[in-house]
Order: sequence, then structure tokens, then C-alpha cells
Amino acid sequence: MSKPARFVPPEWAPQAAVWVGWPHARGEWGAAFDGARDEIAGFVRALSKVTPLKIACGSREAFGSAWFALEPDIAAERVSLHTMPAGDIWLRDTGPIFAFESADPVALSFEFNGWGGKYVMPGDTMTAGGIVSVEQVPHDHQSFILEGGAVDFDGAGRIMTTKQCLLNPNRNAGWTERDAEQALKSAFGVETLVWLGDGLINDHTDGHVDNIARFIGAGRALCQSPSGNDDPNAARLQDIHENLVRNGLDVVTIPSPGRILDDGGDVMPASHTNFLISNDHIFLPIYEETYASKAVQALEAAMPGYNIIALPARNILSGGGAFHCMTQQIPMAREAKT
Repeated sequence: MSKPARFVPPEWAPQAAVWVGWPHARGEWGAAFDGARDEIAGFVRALSKVTPLKIACGSREAFGSAWFALEPDIAAERVSLHTMPAGDIWLRDTGPIFAFESADPVALSFEFNGWGGKYVMPGDTMTAGGIVSVEQVPHDHQSFILEGGAVDFDGAGRIMTTKQCLLNPNRNAGWTERDAEQALKSAFGVETLVWLGDGLINDHTDGHVDNIARFIGAGRALCQSPSGNDDPNAARLQDIHENLVRNGLDVVTIPSPGRILDDGGDVMPASHTNFLISNDHIFLPIYEETYASKAVQALEAAMPGYNIIALPARNILSGGGAFHCMTQQIPMAREAKT
């Protein structure tokens, strides 16, 4: 008997729940730590009205802090807390990716080396197993290094990624495009890889695709257009757009956040594509008001029928990501085919 076909639902498919990380590694955040917790609490309160949430708490202190901040939502049974090993909040990369084999759920996990050895934090290699133990689904661990933010799926046989990340020698040394394609096609059951080049300047992840382009439909992609004359990523954003068009995709754009600087004056990898899609809602991270309203308007035009919730994420960005980086969705169960 042949093995059932594997399928990763796109993010806009119905979701049963979403996992969210809760900050606990204060030393990784510096002055942004309390602000990040406040922003994540606001995100959780908004998202929990749409989708049940499960919070991964990497310490007892984190559990207590999350309980104090989210108690009304916990009492309403919209949020549950779970203590498990976790370096910090970036569950998109350290947690599993949920798929199906026919109607049967399966959790896919991968080797993890701290984003190419740059940020090795205790617990991160055990987070996927912790989530799987809560979900109680079969677990398929792959032997190659991959972070979930490095790939995006359109539910119609396509997967999108970047050469900067997947072919980086600090991940799977010696990998060629052919090696990567064979590994991803086998793991995820996809047919076509859409290769992009470089990600955002100063992206801690070496160019994760969720910071530069996202699928928003079968064969339909969204990326960013430069904002302002001093957008530090202008050339890269233009290249991304042209690459997507060359791949035969239907491409739409929204404005980037423009030049966002940290306290030391360095460019931050701020992105309006690091949103989470969940049950007909889009949770959009915003950083400064200059281009936020334009991004909302463009996203509403690109994805009619979705409720756009724009929420501040400047402090979360100080840790290296935004809403998509710190979440992982659990797709709704599929009906068995007869």
C-alpha cells in the first residue's frame, strides 16, 4: 500500500488553535522586555477572540507572568498555558509544522542550530517535542536543519523560500538547490519551489521568507514596496517583486515600514509581511504610524473579506521578529476521503 500523500494547509485554512510564545529570557531583550510582554499580551487578547490559543512558557516565572497578564482570557477558556522547554518566543522556528497524511494529522520537526549558531538558547531544541506532547499527534522528525519561518506554503503544491537562508553554509553545509528541493519536496509533499534571493538587511534569521513575501492564495503572493526615499531595503524589495513575477505568480504589494532604527541607530528588519493569518483575520505588526495606515489599506485591497487587526510590535521587533515568528497554527481536522 502506498504512503498517504502529505499536505501542509496554507495559513488561511481553518485553524483549531494557535501556539504563541511568551518572553522569559530577559537578557535577550534588554530594555524592550517589559514592552514586548505588553505588546504580546495585546496580540493574544485580540487573537484569542478569533482562535483558541496555547501559550508556551519557558519558565515558572513566564507562566506566572502570562497568567497575570492573560487571566481573563484564561478564565474564559480562550487561552491555556503550558510550561515546556523554550529558549524564548520564536515558535515558528523552534516548534513543529503541522500537516496531514490523508485525514491524519502529523507534526513535522527539524534539526535546529540556533539560526546558524548565532543564538543558541537552552530549550529550543526541545520545544517541538513539548508542543507535540501537548497535541498528542504522530511526530515525524526530519534530519536536516530548517526553521519554519524560512518556508511558506500556498496549499496548491508550492513552497517559497530564500537562497540566503536555505543554502547558507551555517545550516546544511554543502547543500545545493537540488539537495534543498529534494529534502523539502519529500518532507512536505510539495511539487514546486519558488526561490527568492536575499532577505531584509540585518535580519537575524539570514533572510527568512516570512519577512519578505507571503502566499495569500494558490499561486498568489504578497510582498512589500519601498516606503520613503531612504528605505534601506528598496533594492531588495524590488528584486523580490521581480522574482515573484518571473515565477509566474499573481503578485500584489503593500508598503514596507520604511527605515526603522534601533536605539543605536542601526537598521532593524521591520516587516509588514510578518503578519499572522488566522480564521479570516490578519494580525498585522506595525512600528511607526508613517506607513502603517497605508499598509492596512493595501492589505484590505489585496485580501478582501479579511478583518485586518493592526497592532504595535516595535518592542517585539527588538527581539528579532514579529507576530508570524512567534506563532504556529494548528489546522482544523480534515474529513477523511471515501
